[in-house]
Amino acid sequence: MESIADIIDILGTIAFAISGVITATKKRMDLFGILIIATVTSVGGGTLRDLLIGKSPVTWLLNSTFVYIIVITTVVGIIFRKQLRYVRRSLFLFDTIGIALYTITGVEIALLVNLDPVICVALGTITACFGGVIRDILCNEIPVIFRKEIYASACIAGGSLYVILYSSGISSGINAVVSGFVVVLIRTLAVIYELQLPSIYSKAERYQN
Repeated sequence: MESIADIIDILGTIAFAISGVITATKKRMDLFGILIIATVTSVGGGTLRDLLIGKSPVTWLLNSTFVYIIVITTVVGIIFRKQLRYVRRSLFLFDTIGIALYTITGVEIALLVNLDPVICVALGTITACFGGVIRDILCNEIPVIFRKEIYASACIAGGSLYVILYSSGISSGINAVVSGFVVVLIRTLAVIYELQLPSIYSKAERYQN
C-alpha cells in the first residue's frame, strides 16, 4: 500500500510542478521565481494537510526525494517550455492530473490516522486544491477554486468514492485508479461542456462593481 501511495505522490508532485512552471513562465518570472511557484504548487496542499493533522515535520521535509523531483521537473519544464505551450490546454492537463492524484493521497493519509470519512474527503480536497490556490495568488490570479468552475467539486466526488470503495474492501490500487479517473472525468467534462456551479447572483448583480 505504501509503494502505491508513494508512486501516486511522486506523479502528483511532477504534474503540479509542471503546472507551476507553465503558470510562472506565462508571467515571465525569473528562474528563482519559477522554482518557487513550482514548489508551492507541488507541496502547498500537502503541507497544509500535514499541519492540520498535526504531522511534524511535514512530509516533504522528511523525504528530500520530493525536493529533487521538483527541481528536476522544473529544469525539464523550463527547457521544454516552448513545447508545453503548444500542448493545447497544457496547464489544464497537468493541473487536472495533479488534483486527481493528490485527492487520493490526501484521503489515504487521512484514513490511515482514522479520521471521520467526511474529514478524510475534506483533507483530500485540501491536499489537491490549495497548492494551486497559493500558486494563483502568488501569480496575481483569482484561484480556480474560487471561480464558478467545477474544480473542488470533482475532488470531493473522487474522494467520496475512494472512501466508499475503501470501506467496501476494494484494493488500494484499483481504488486509486477508479477514484482518480472520476476526478479527471468530472473536471474534463465540466471544461468541455462549460459546466459551472449555480450562481447566487442575479444578472444585474454580476455586472455591478
